Amino acid sequence: TGQIYPQLRLQLSLTNLLVVRSSDCSSQLGALPSIFSRKVFFPKEANFLGRRSKLLDVSDITLLLFLMMMMVGICRPVRDTWDQAMDRCYRLFPCLSDPARRSSLGLKLALVTLHLVYAGILFLFDGDLIERTKSEPWYTALYLLLFFATLVQYFITSGSSPGYVIDAMRAVTEKIPIIQKTPVTSKQPASSKNGSLVITMDGSQLERNLLGNNTTSWSKLIMDMYPPGTSARNWTCPYCNVEQPPRAKHCHDCDKCVLQFDHHCVWLGTCIGQGNHCRFWWYICEETALCLWTGILYITYLKANISRAWWKDAIMIVLLITLSISLIFLLLLLLFHSYLILTNQTTYELVRRRRIPYLRGIPERIYPFSKGICRNLYDFCCVRSSIFIKESLPTQQEIEEKSRPYTCYDVVTCRCC
Repeated sequence: TGQIYPQLRLQLSLTNLLVVRSSDCSSQLGALPSIFSRKVFFPKEANFLGRRSKLLDVSDITLLLFLMMMMVGICRPVRDTWDQAMDRCYRLFPCLSDPARRSSLGLKLALVTLHLVYAGILFLFDGDLIERTKSEPWYTALYLLLFFATLVQYFITSGSSPGYVIDAMRAVTEKIPIIQKTPVTSKQPASSKNGSLVITMDGSQLERNLLGNNTTSWSKLIMDMYPPGTSARNWTCPYCNVEQPPRAKHCHDCDKCVLQFDHHCVWLGTCIGQGNHCRFWWYICEETALCLWTGILYITYLKANISRAWWKDAIMIVLLITLSISLIFLLLLLLFHSYLILTNQTTYELVRRRRIPYLRGIPERIYPFSKGICRNLYDFCCVRSSIFIKESLPTQQEIEEKSRPYTCYDVVTCRCC
């Protein structure tokens, strides 16, 4: 047991057989910094265990340091065992070795756990719901179907590709027949003196030539989407070194350029772009419906005139409050993305419109990429099955046509559609 004397001299006794002295500790620790060659004073009188003292002996500090080193030595085997277990886990699951992917997997696990907690507590506390399940199994079956469909849609969306510029560039490359790395022999007629001239060309060299021509075709394809006289340097990504089509943006989290970039979703662990925006909207819709249905079941449970423990009501009320906050957020997010779909916009274009060079000169009330509500819905739901569709910037004539005010004839003919 430790005892504190007027000078705070600490003596440690183990079963009255072993006494650790500060002089022995000094010999084991070796040379100490110069700060320990003098007394260490407290600015004010300190009260330790009801006893007052004005200074702390250096030998006591030495002893405390020695005890700390002993604890470190005891904990080292535990730490080594933990490190070996983590290394073995990283070898079995390589995805866990990446901190970014490990954080994404942690968020996904937390989201799934949150769903299970909300639904599990509901079935655990609500006896009427269990009785209703026995009498009307279709009601609970529909709820569970929506529950699992939402989780499946979540994982499908998180694992989907938003459509990367580099993949679109490779898709253009694949339009050229694949050249095998085998010698290609061609015979060309020569003069009558030499008969026929045989030219042998390596397949890899021919492939490099075709890829070089295809890169030029990609550059020409991209430049045709911008106004005439625009330099390719203005639309070349400084990170990927690829030419970006309109509406594309480099995502620093994914470290790739995304076609029709909307935003990077932390909960999904991926970008939302041209390839998965439709899946993202359906996931929000299913999550909103599930949250609303679960909230109704919670309210039904709290309104039931059944004697139950007060702590059950407290837990259900806390969960209902958090569920209501989530429902408000999901409803606003669903309405916002529905508006973006109807006007053919993205979150990035709406928020950073003044910073995007090709959108600065267009009035804010004009949606440059909109083709009408019906056509926008059709393109969003059906045409985007191909994630490499690229949209050109509207011409000046199209912008003037869209800026023309609506007339009664336009309303009757559904010009907005």
